[in-house]
Amino acid sequence: MFSLVVQMDVRPEHREEFLAGMTANAEAAVRDEPGCLRFDISSVATDPNRFFLYEIYTDAAAFEAHKASPHFAQWRRIAERVLVPGSQVNTAGSLLVTHTAEESA
Repeated sequence: MFSLVVQMDVRPEHREEFLAGMTANAEAAVRDEPGCLRFDISSVATDPNRFFLYEIYTDAAAFEAHKASPHFAQWRRIAERVLVPGSQVNTAGSLLVTHTAEESA
């Protein structure tokens, strides 16, 4: 499986717009893209305007399909306004092992 961790800084005055736009993108990805298995949005405890995303796709092609989706295009328009320029760092990889609370029950 293809994994992606994204870190970004948001302009403080656009925090709520960021959260609304990113939430819409994540919800649509999981709902409408069969290859998107997970899309988490997290904040950094020590910086309320720094966020990271954790995304899981069936493979790299599913991630490419995500980037071609209308909801991703909408997110990119929002990102131009809300993100601190140059702050986004994408780290792609492969999911090797996962454990969830549901599996342990």
